[in-house]
Amino acid sequence: MDKISGSQNASVRLLFPAHPLDPRSPDPSYLEEAAAAAALGLRCSTINFEALVAEDDSARAVSRVIPAGEEETGVYRGWMITPAQYASLFTALLGRGVRLVNSPEEYRRSHYLPESYSVIEGQTPKTVWMRLESAPSMPAVMDLLSPFGAGPVIVKDYVKSRKHEWAEACFIPDASDAAGVARIVHRFLELQGSDLNEGLVFREFVEFEPLTTHSQSGMPLTQEFRLFFLDGAPIVVSQYWDQGDYGAARPPMERFTALASHVQSRFFTMDVAKRRDGEWMVMELGDAQVSQLPEQASAMDFIASLGRLA
Repeated sequence: MDKISGSQNASVRLLFPAHPLDPRSPDPSYLEEAAAAAALGLRCSTINFEALVAEDDSARAVSRVIPAGEEETGVYRGWMITPAQYASLFTALLGRGVRLVNSPEEYRRSHYLPESYSVIEGQTPKTVWMRLESAPSMPAVMDLLSPFGAGPVIVKDYVKSRKHEWAEACFIPDASDAAGVARIVHRFLELQGSDLNEGLVFREFVEFEPLTTHSQSGMPLTQEFRLFFLDGAPIVVSQYWDQGDYGAARPPMERFTALASHVQSRFFTMDVAKRRDGEWMVMELGDAQVSQLPEQASAMDFIASLGRLA
């Protein structure tokens, strides 16, 4: 799809996963963003996601990216990839004159919760973690959980939880209950399988302002917002869930924008939620290139903000 129409900024290029049956077109999941980019005159290219992830062939992954005459700033808008895969994609695109907006180091810091925890510590639920090379030692897990006492925690890996299997593989009611911890942890690891990111992360369970119960998974939904930041400025402030009534809830943007100034990344997300007592907390950071735009947000406004990149 490599083309420009009435170019808004020819030095910016959007990169989308290719449609599995038509490598010239973006995957259907990103059609709305790609259409917005085309309407705004931004250059777009497709990436062979299968080649990047399943075949470890970054050269083939970017083979449809027409080389830039002068270096362009690239923004990948696609599914999550590991830091190693991102580094490979970053290097392959550099060879075609496209420099992704975030460096591999910046991607890793925002993508892995333990890497960004020091920035949000004190404004996010208490968090501990352990890297895994093999099956975890449950005594070591219980030692790690000792700061939580008998309080509830959730388990996830460095990136993802099994929140839609809430009672089965995410929520641990009592962090001191060795049998209960083992049951949830083992089920979490079983479900993650080879998709496990680095290791185990345990987070204090905080009572956030309830929203509703997820219509399919039964997971309790809370008043959560997704914030997209570009060069320290918020470009999207959107309700995270498309279910439930948020009422007049609105995050304190002055506070979160001040916090964002300490994040070492040009383009990242900050998920925030309102506690039952009215205070707000950061849930986690993420690299915005692989963060889903909530359905309630305007794809046109979002892509227009990216078009102003330099």
